[in-house]
Amino acid sequence: MTATSPKPILMFDSGIGGLTVLREARVLMPERHFTYVADDAGFPYGGWEEPALKAHIVDLFGKLLHEHDPEICVIACNTAFTLVGADLRASFPHMQFVGTVPAIKPAAERTRSGHVSVLATPGTVKRAYTRDLIQSFATQCDVRLVGSENLARMAEAYIRGETLSDEAVRAEIIPCFVDEMGRKTDIVVLACTHYPFMANLFRKLAPWPVDWLDPAEAIARQARRLVPPLETLAPGEDIAIFTSGNPDFSTRRLMQGFGLRVV
Repeated sequence: MTATSPKPILMFDSGIGGLTVLREARVLMPERHFTYVADDAGFPYGGWEEPALKAHIVDLFGKLLHEHDPEICVIACNTAFTLVGADLRASFPHMQFVGTVPAIKPAAERTRSGHVSVLATPGTVKRAYTRDLIQSFATQCDVRLVGSENLARMAEAYIRGETLSDEAVRAEIIPCFVDEMGRKTDIVVLACTHYPFMANLFRKLAPWPVDWLDPAEAIARQARRLVPPLETLAPGEDIAIFTSGNPDFSTRRLMQGFGLRVV
């Protein structure tokens, strides 16, 4: 990359769920190029001890920033950002990081029934960051935190075209639905970027209609605010990097479908 070439935007996720954010970011920043990084060697993050995961992600970003010199970094993963966002900003003060956090504030503003559920990974559910969001923005609501052990893996399989049983998916989402004396859950926050890929399936299997709140557009809008617009298309291409170095054939095909060249 020459000194005058526009820098890419680095999009980071534990797997391929961050493609939901990439899709929105491309709409708002069509003149920019993206480097998508999937930490599939570390996926899923739920099995890690927190200190080890923090060290892993900070070390990984030290290498990524050196190799790719991005304009900004978008952390398209609730689990990663709620744990290590502050550490990344402290470790790399020259870099701007756009984070992903559970959309609890907009959910609290929109709910009519006062019953909001947050569908997330166990790591995101147990974070103090998540509890602080509820305390700051949703004390007037009944917020149910639902940490699914299986749904991120199921979403990865679903994105790749594998078939899931309705019963298995329903079992993961049904704890989100509360009916107390006729006051029903009316908003479910999708607090994992993998989950929006399954939103149509969730709608089909839900016991009643709710608003499935996808944060991808809001994340992309924040990134757009921080990235200088270009008058012409930046030279180059969008690439995908897998930390395992060996994504399977279906994953490579999926990335090609998203216009990403796996390197």
